[in-house]
Amino acid sequence: MDASLFPSLDPDLVGMVTALPDLGDSLDDLAGAREFVEALAGPASEVDTAGLEVRDVDLDGFGNPASVRLYLPTGAETPLPGLLFIHGGGFVLGSVDLEHQVCVDLARVLGVVVASVDYRLAPEHPYPAGLEDCYAALQLLAGLPEVDPARVAVHGQSAGGCLSAAVALLARDRGGPALCFQSLDVPVTDDRLETPSMRSAGPWPMWSPQQAAASWRLYLDGQAADQYAAPARAEDLSGLPPAYVVTCELDPLRDEGIAYATRLMTAGVPVELHCWPGTFHGVQIVPEAEVVKRMEAERRAVLARALGVAGRTGGGVPGHQGTVPLLHRDLGAEA
Repeated sequence: MDASLFPSLDPDLVGMVTALPDLGDSLDDLAGAREFVEALAGPASEVDTAGLEVRDVDLDGFGNPASVRLYLPTGAETPLPGLLFIHGGGFVLGSVDLEHQVCVDLARVLGVVVASVDYRLAPEHPYPAGLEDCYAALQLLAGLPEVDPARVAVHGQSAGGCLSAAVALLARDRGGPALCFQSLDVPVTDDRLETPSMRSAGPWPMWSPQQAAASWRLYLDGQAADQYAAPARAEDLSGLPPAYVVTCELDPLRDEGIAYATRLMTAGVPVELHCWPGTFHGVQIVPEAEVVKRMEAERRAVLARALGVAGRTGGGVPGHQGTVPLLHRDLGAEA
């Protein structure tokens, strides 16, 4: 793409945007898109998991055909916080293997039990299959003897952010398991695709309104969206756990993430909202960029605080001294 089309683009990201092809119709060839994405995941056996017990667990005990990959720090003497991790991919792409290194890092750095959900993908398994998988995974995580059920959070990116917000709604409406925090990273929230950023002609790096429309079509499979499919449709957002919402300036999802965060605040939910300037959807593909390093440090610091592990020694958050770095716009109460 022509990087000059994005005057506010962070300088560290120019090279990647220049190398990006036009991905606007990438979901038209779903098999090809899946093959490409899965090729990005290195063999799980090559990831260093020292200090962790990693195992895949079926959810059949919850009447569910999906599975979860658990990451448990070894040697813990007391129950640890738990983090439900829900990968992105437009409801149709992604896997636990693709996020394996990310989850290893989170479990090791934060010292928490991470449960990465291998949820069923659309269109083979349209809504609500994937969401029910994620809720069953929350039930499993909160019930593990290694986990403190009072300190369980959910984190998801993009479509995983949608599923995370929906799991928080389900946990509220079904009476548990209780969540202490929800981390929504560039979340998909609204199938109506009517926000100013989504209606913009663009161009957009990585994710486009055309891809968004295709992913919703595949996910819903002709169904009308309810509040659990598209959390922006929820009329009542009260009683939900504190939230950390991340958006990117050059992302058509930007405005629906900001709108959802604002509605959470209006409903009395403590919210921390950060719109990162000069960044685009999926910017983590440039890990060496300073802005991405800042994003990752802040995310870990926020999760550490929410889960009550801020200030822990031996594998704590690098550079974190018990407070969130002053790089964000803190629009809510202490989460």
